[in-house]
Amino acid sequence: MNVRTSGSVADACPAASPDTHGVSDARGAREAPLPGLGGLGLDPDDLPDGLVVADENGRVTCFNAAAARITAVAPREALGRSLESALPFEDLEGRRWWPLTDPYGGLTTRIGQPERNLLLPGGREVLVSARYVRERPNGPVRRLVVQLRGTEARRRTERSHAELIATVAHELRSPLTSVKGFTATLLAKWERFTDDQKRLMLETVDADADRVTRLIAELLDISRIDSGRLEVRRQPVDVVAAVRRHIQAYTAAGQPEERFRVEVEDPLPDLWADPDKIDQVLGNLLENAVRHGAGTVTIAVSPALTKARTEGTAVTVSDEGPGIPEESMSRVFTRFWRGSKRGGTGLGLYIVKGIVEAHGGTITVERAVRGGAQFRFTLPVGAPAFLTQG
Repeated sequence: MNVRTSGSVADACPAASPDTHGVSDARGAREAPLPGLGGLGLDPDDLPDGLVVADENGRVTCFNAAAARITAVAPREALGRSLESALPFEDLEGRRWWPLTDPYGGLTTRIGQPERNLLLPGGREVLVSARYVRERPNGPVRRLVVQLRGTEARRRTERSHAELIATVAHELRSPLTSVKGFTATLLAKWERFTDDQKRLMLETVDADADRVTRLIAELLDISRIDSGRLEVRRQPVDVVAAVRRHIQAYTAAGQPEERFRVEVEDPLPDLWADPDKIDQVLGNLLENAVRHGAGTVTIAVSPALTKARTEGTAVTVSDEGPGIPEESMSRVFTRFWRGSKRGGTGLGLYIVKGIVEAHGGTITVERAVRGGAQFRFTLPVGAPAFLTQG
């Protein structure tokens, strides 16, 4: 086998070279090009995942840059060697992987191996899947194509899910304990309480039930955002009227009217968006400003250009509180971020960002002119096609 063994990763997969569509053996014969790579002029080093290719004899003929990074094996140490010696994988039970799967033997109907977690010497974990390439059905394996991926992304996802479960369990325990305690007490000792006492306990149960409902709604939103299934049902939306409704609710609950200032720059473009989700965004940003900020809360609505330089509407919510530390700015829209320890699940701003982006918009945070936090989101007008045509 005449395989290049220089240290250059770019040379590790000669099949992708425009001049070399296969690997020459000692007799000058050439293997078939790697499907989808050499014919398209695509360099295997451009692939985000590790790519390892072995010939019909199990010798490594391609080892791209991502494979070198994921396995910490240099291409010159892998090329020309057998798969078993170049990548001595073991499963989580300590069994040697290549003899166990026997890709070149066994049933000729096999087409590959699904992805699984394997170990290299030293304990390095790698996600490995394989494809068996045959020239004809039930024929011998002519090429073994192995895909490698690191485990860091999966570990981050698993940690995120574990944190989510722990947070949800904690947030649910408190209101459910309260609900159970008050309802059990009322059922057992109803006649001993005055009407005012009963009302107080029932109001507490009602508030805690609302808290559980909000948490469940947040979890559903996160699920839809993470899976890309968040639906946006566009209708004409009056953002200014929505802002004033939220302010009215706060003043009715006891906040002074002078704490809120609304600034509108006319004329505003007609905005088509999901009114319920825009209400959710405004409600969350205003709640953050009222709860965690101080002084006057200013809501500014103005026409703006989106990132794509199209017509849009911008809404800015700012306060005069202590603001957000500079080192925390990059984490504001991540899960479980809390600006303070005064309640909340830390999921609200993550959901806000998901809703805004589902509309094709953007959201940013920075320090306000008067020292507090300033959130600004911009939405494209989202007008239906029949309104924008001729």
